Amino acid sequence: MVAFSNTWQVPPSIAPADPNAEAAELILAHLAGDTKAFRTLVSRFQGRLLNFIYRMIGDRERAEDLVQEAFVRVHRHLHRFDPARKFSTWVYTIASNLAKNELRNRSRSPLVLFSSLRDRFRDEPLVPVQYEDIRSRADDMFHDRDLRELVEFTVQRLSPRHREVFVLRELEGKSYEEIAEVMHCNIGTVKSRLNRARQSFASLISPSLD
Repeated sequence: MVAFSNTWQVPPSIAPADPNAEAAELILAHLAGDTKAFRTLVSRFQGRLLNFIYRMIGDRERAEDLVQEAFVRVHRHLHRFDPARKFSTWVYTIASNLAKNELRNRSRSPLVLFSSLRDRFRDEPLVPVQYEDIRSRADDMFHDRDLRELVEFTVQRLSPRHREVFVLRELEGKSYEEIAEVMHCNIGTVKSRLNRARQSFASLISPSLD
């Protein structure tokens, strides 16, 4: 049984400067028999994966389950991990596949998903928020609580394929190369899909920003 921490967010003060370099060291330590190394590896990445999967599927409890499943798979196959790859790209690929499988298995219409998200915020209405530049990156908006909720709400309204590339690039800050590897496509496809995702996001969020 793989042990997981109940603390989903790693304090910034202890976050490594180069998480992939530290991950490589922890993987080697784990394979050498260090029983604490894998738990440390989990603690370094689980918060980011939780945020990513949550933004993909819109269900935090289910996202926590999928993060656990992602690390079960990592643990199972860690001995086959190619150290020439970035660990973060590998684990995001696993998480992305789990999130997409979850969305496929739900068989829920966009209207049902939108209604469930709307109900989540019903007790705390989203008020129009003003900011100077509608072209600002979504992660630059997160300093404002209401706007943060509006961004998260709008991301959930994107189609699954647009949501994935938008979250990876705009909210997770992944490079085009990393996204292409996670999504199993070429960089041109990533850029094209991201452009459409940005246009869709802008059209969805604009009415709330007027």
